[in-house]
Amino acid sequence: MSHFTTIKTKIKEVEPLVNALADLGFVHIEVHQQSQNLYGYQGDVRQQTAEVIIRRQYIGSASNDIGFKRQETGFFKAIISEFDRRRYSQDWLNKLTQRYAYHAAKSKLEEQGFSLVSEEVEEKERIHLVLRRVV
Repeated sequence: MSHFTTIKTKIKEVEPLVNALADLGFVHIEVHQQSQNLYGYQGDVRQQTAEVIIRRQYIGSASNDIGFKRQETGFFKAIISEFDRRRYSQDWLNKLTQRYAYHAAKSKLEEQGFSLVSEEVEEKERIHLVLRRVV
């Protein structure tokens, strides 16, 4: 039975998180108002719960669920098994956080009346956005 580890994130909003996970290739993402139990690789119910879940069958045959659990601070913590941390490492979390920041910023700017004119991925995968706001 794999042990689940928890990792603090700077992720706070659900929609940009789901969009970021989709950018990284996940299409089956559950979002719940109430935390749901995660499952281990043998289909066993685990004590860990989360509001945003990628079920194990969409990760790999020997994988466990990956979850994101909201904390009292409002931020999510990632819940990933030791087995799955080999594939979903800190580098993966960094990419997820970058995609999350992209979607969160884009959403906030659109709320403020900005529209995306162009975007370009620069060296070291840095994203450059050109926005326009009509007043």
